[in-house]
Amino acid sequence: MQAPLFQARHLRKRYGDHTVVDDLSFEIAAGECLGVIGPNGAGKTTTIRMCLGLTAADEGGIEALGGLRMPRDARAIKARLGVVSQFDSLDPDFTCAENLVVYARYFGLGGRAFAERVPRLLEFAALSHKADAKPGELSGGMRRRLSLARALVNDPDLLILDEPTTGLDPQARHLMWERLQTLLQQGKSILLTTHFMDEAERLCSRLLVIDHGRKIAEGKPRELIAQHLEPDVVEVYGAGALALADDAALRGLAARVEVSGETVFFYTQDARRLLDALMATHGGLRTFHRPANLEDLFLKLTGRQIREDG
Repeated sequence: MQAPLFQARHLRKRYGDHTVVDDLSFEIAAGECLGVIGPNGAGKTTTIRMCLGLTAADEGGIEALGGLRMPRDARAIKARLGVVSQFDSLDPDFTCAENLVVYARYFGLGGRAFAERVPRLLEFAALSHKADAKPGELSGGMRRRLSLARALVNDPDLLILDEPTTGLDPQARHLMWERLQTLLQQGKSILLTTHFMDEAERLCSRLLVIDHGRKIAEGKPRELIAQHLEPDVVEVYGAGALALADDAALRGLAARVEVSGETVFFYTQDARRLLDALMATHGGLRTFHRPANLEDLFLKLTGRQIREDG
């Protein structure tokens, strides 16, 4: 069995009396995308910072790339990582091409060999026509793709992406997804944090769900959904919908009933019986029948209450 490309063991990080990351372990195999999801304040960013050697773990350790250890071998590990952070750190004074060339120098890359790679990186990012433009002239989606191209200058084994599509419109998100799927097909590994459940389900081989710094679930997206949820969801909304949450007959046809805002969610093994009952007695209400998804899983495991950052 092939050893993991990257593994974290029993990570723990405290700030004062507050434990931000609590006995967290995970590993990433070559060629897979591990998604880390959780509410605001769950410990995702601190975990990423420990993986990058930017924050020292109080306990536990990180081993990567065939026996290298953090922080002992931080420089060697970072040389084989590519990073796209939440916020762009592109140099506004350089063109797109120059951003790549200057960043490559941090890895000791340069000369004709790297200069020949620049057009290929810009082409991969769909930015060939913007080679001489500066970041301030680009759209948000273009800047994120340029950040991704910059993260590839050292041909990394592992990409660490912290919410890479936040703030992008749907078209830009889909183009970014296409590029990330291409990298996975090329054998790259990805550690991805995201708040978009469709993104996690589309890109991730496995998911790590964390809350209050602890792992609460781990596995393949569809397997986690099947393990924790009923297969069907019926949403009911409209005038009088909230009263249905207390209807004993309807509750008897559902495994779980939840209320969020003006919508009642029925989680059920047999949506047809529930829909027939709703049509017979509450035909004026609007219903939406769909399969359970990753967002349902996220809300079941972490709750529906709003979390503030921090």
